[in-house]
Amino acid sequence: MQTTIDDHFALSDRLCAAVDALSFGPPVTHVYNPLAYARSLHEAYWRRLGAAQGRVVLLGMNPGPWGMAQTGVPFGEIGAVRDWMGLEGEVGEPASPHPKRPVAGLACPRSEVSGRRLWGWAAERFGTADEFFRHFVVLNYCPLSFMEASGRNRTPDKLPRSEREPLFSACDEVLAERLELLAPSRVIGVGAFAERQARRLAPSGVPVGRVLHPSPASPRANRGWVAAAEADLLAQGVRLP
Repeated sequence: MQTTIDDHFALSDRLCAAVDALSFGPPVTHVYNPLAYARSLHEAYWRRLGAAQGRVVLLGMNPGPWGMAQTGVPFGEIGAVRDWMGLEGEVGEPASPHPKRPVAGLACPRSEVSGRRLWGWAAERFGTADEFFRHFVVLNYCPLSFMEASGRNRTPDKLPRSEREPLFSACDEVLAERLELLAPSRVIGVGAFAERQARRLAPSGVPVGRVLHPSPASPRANRGWVAAAEADLLAQGVRLP
């Protein structure tokens, strides 16, 4: 099945509308949907990524406050998006900004550690973004970022069941269709949560695995995420240059 970037834009539009229609209660006080306010950069990412099939998909969970919440790009560390990928685009404001989690787009002075590790590895190992995207696609399962009154991040798996189920249903539907379009050679969850979703949703016959999440909350990642992630990839048969 031949696919185009417009097919992926349509999926993003559908997911954006579906999750915008949902509501979330305490302890969540603020919800960011970068598919809406960072649409320009999200589309620029997909244009750079391309619609080619047969690549390895790296699947994350949801946006971090200083990554995709700023840029609309999965694990979207500012420097990687702006300087390494060379992306440009307008970023607006979330519907209800949290005072401790301002959105400044590519002007954000903060750094997303997980994104810095993942995209830093990609740059070091593959050199250019074009070369990396010949082999890999980086996605997130859920497009929403959830914050409590304190500004603390709350991950989607920690939401009450009544909120989690409709959210996961919307995310499941779109990710399953996106993976069909991408026809990946393999789907690798970045962390255990993403691996579980991938095992449910990957096209039949596509191998699914996991790499260590690059979060600074992980002692193992802090001891050397790149070496651990590359060992995970090589053990699963993923070739690296």
